Amino acid sequence: MELTTARTPAPPAAAAPRRARVSGWVVASGAIAIVMVAPLLALPASFFRGGVGFDTLARLLLPDALRTSLLLAGGVGIGTLLVGGGLAVLISFYDFPGRKWLDWALVLPMAMPGYVLVFVVLGLFDVDSPLQSSLFGSFHIPGIRTTFGGICILTAVLYPYVYVLGRSAFLGQSRQTLEAARSLGRSRGGAIRSVALPLARPALAGGVALAVMEALADFGTVNLLGIRALTNAIYRVWNGAFDEASALQLATVLLTLTLALITIERLLRGRARYNQSLARGDAVEPQPLRGWKRWLAPVAPCLLLAVVFVIPVAQLVAWSLETIREGTTVPNLRDAVWNTVFLGVITAAIAPVIAIVLVYGMRLHGSRTNRVFTRLSTVGYAIPGTVIAVAVYVPLVWLDRRFVDFADSAFDASIDLIFTGSILGLVFAYLVRFNALSFMSTDARMQHVDPRLDDAARSLGADRARVLADVHLPLLRPGLIAGALLVLVEVMKELPATALLRPLGRDTLAITVWEATKDSRLDAAALPALLIVLIGLVPVIVLVRLLRAEGWTSAADQFG
Repeated sequence: MELTTARTPAPPAAAAPRRARVSGWVVASGAIAIVMVAPLLALPASFFRGGVGFDTLARLLLPDALRTSLLLAGGVGIGTLLVGGGLAVLISFYDFPGRKWLDWALVLPMAMPGYVLVFVVLGLFDVDSPLQSSLFGSFHIPGIRTTFGGICILTAVLYPYVYVLGRSAFLGQSRQTLEAARSLGRSRGGAIRSVALPLARPALAGGVALAVMEALADFGTVNLLGIRALTNAIYRVWNGAFDEASALQLATVLLTLTLALITIERLLRGRARYNQSLARGDAVEPQPLRGWKRWLAPVAPCLLLAVVFVIPVAQLVAWSLETIREGTTVPNLRDAVWNTVFLGVITAAIAPVIAIVLVYGMRLHGSRTNRVFTRLSTVGYAIPGTVIAVAVYVPLVWLDRRFVDFADSAFDASIDLIFTGSILGLVFAYLVRFNALSFMSTDARMQHVDPRLDDAARSLGADRARVLADVHLPLLRPGLIAGALLVLVEVMKELPATALLRPLGRDTLAITVWEATKDSRLDAAALPALLIVLIGLVPVIVLVRLLRAEGWTSAADQFG
C-alpha cells in the first residue's frame, strides 16, 4: 500500500479590492438635497448681479427694516416666553377649576394665522370700524398699526409653541426633584423658580426660538399692519420696484439672520434634552389651590383664550353669515377654494414620497454623508417663505428660458413658461418649505419600527423594495398620513410664497383674505378667513388627540 502525502492547497490569489457600491437610496437622497438646496445659491450670487447695489440698500432701506425685524423678533420672544411659559407653569404645577379643559384649549390659537387675527382686529378696532366709533368715539385705540401691535398679534398666535414644549418639559421632571427643594425650606413657587424652570430652560428656549423664527418669517401680519420689517421690504422691492437682485440681497440678510438664530439656540442648548423618561406616577403632581386663588387662577387663561380665539372666531362666523345673507362674498370664492385645495393636495401627495426616500435611505444607510443629505433636504422649514420664493424664482426662470429657446430653435415653436407660468414653480416652493413636516412625522414613526422585522423579512428572501412595501409602508401609514395632513394644512394657509409666485388666476383663500383686507373690503374677507381658521384647526385637533392618547412628550416630539 502506497502512502501519498496530502498536499495543502495553495491559498487563492488575493482578489482585487472591489469598489464599494453606492446605494441608490443614498443617490436619491443626495439628488433631493441638491434640488432642495440649489435654489438658495441664488441668494449669495445676487451680490454679483445688477440692481441698485447693496451699498444703496444698506444706506436707505436695510437699517430700518433690520431694526424693525429685530425689535419684532425680540418682542415676540419675550412675549411668548412670558405668556407660554407662564401658562405652562400654571397648568403643570397647580390644580384649579377648568384646568383639564384649559390644558388642551390653550393650544387652539395655533389654528389662527396672524393675518386672520389682524383682519378681525382691524375690523373691530380700526379707526373707521363701527365698534371703535361706538365705544370710543373720535378717540381710537393706539398701537394697532405699529410694531407693538404686530408684537401683540404674533405673541397671541405663537405662544402655543412655548406652551407645548414647556408643558412637555415640566411633565418630564421628577416629583422627587421638587420635593428635595421643598425639604430645604423653599416654598412651592421658590422650588419652581430654582429647580423646575432651569431644568426646562432648553425646552422653553426651543419654543421661543420657534416663535422668533416664525416672527422673522411672517409676512401677512407685518404687511397688513404696515410694519417695515425685512419680509415686507423684500416684497416691496420685488413686487413694487421689480428689482430682482436687490430683493435677493435682502433675502440673503434675512436668511443669515435666521440661520444665526438657529445656531445660537443650538449652542445655548448644547446637549441638553427637552425631557426625560419617567416611570408612571413619578411625574410632578399639580398642587390644588385654595380660597380666592382657586377661582382667580383660570381667569387670565380664559380671558386670553377668549380674546385670541373665541371672540375672533365668533366674529368671523357673524360676519360670514351676514355676507352670505347679503350676497357680498367675494365673487371668486369658489375658485379660491378650489385653488387652495388643489395646490394643497398636490403638494401633500408628493411630500410623503420624498419622506419615504429620505427615511428609508437613513434606515438602510445611516452614514454621515446620508445624514447631511437628509439635513439639507429638510432645511427649508427653517427658512422664511419670502426667502424661498425669491430664491426659487431665479433658477426656474433660467429653466423656462432654456425650454423656450430650445422649442424655438428645434421645432420653431412658441411655448408657454413651464415653471413660472404654471403652478409647478409654486408647488416646488411649497415642497422646499414644508417637506420637512412629512419627513419628521414619518421619521418619528420609523423610530418605533423594530429593526428585527427587517432582518426577519430579509431572511425570508425579501429584497429591500419588498421589505419597504410589505413591512414598512403599512407600519408607516399613520405617520405618512399625519405628515401629508400637516403639509396640506400649511400649504393652504401659506401666504408669502403664494403672493410672490402664484400664476395669474390662481388666488388662494390666503391671498383673498390678504388682498381684501388691504383694500378694506372686510365683508369680502370674512368667509375666506373663517375657512382658513377651520382648516388650521385640523392639525390642532390631531395634536390634541396625541396629547390625550400618547401624552405631552410624544406630541411635543412630533409637532415641536
